[in-house]
Amino acid sequence: MALPLPVFNPEPDEFRLAPHRIRRCTFRRIIQLDAIDERVFDVECLYPERRVPTPLGDLDSATPICNDCTAARIFRPDEE
Repeated sequence: MALPLPVFNPEPDEFRLAPHRIRRCTFRRIIQLDAIDERVFDVECLYPERRVPTPLGDLDSATPICNDCTAARIFRPDEE
């Protein structure tokens, strides 16, 4: 006789799911900072020459900047 499997209904883990939707760009660098209680990311833009990064701040402040970017052919094909 087979035993029924327990129902696994996980709670959404706030550390695994990103609350932001930022367009995927080939010139952006996201750096995870060391934090004790939460995941914190610093965002830098390497457009146009990839030598000197332009700091955009944390993920909250960089999301509207990156999503409003109008540079041609910098976003990955699935984001265009």
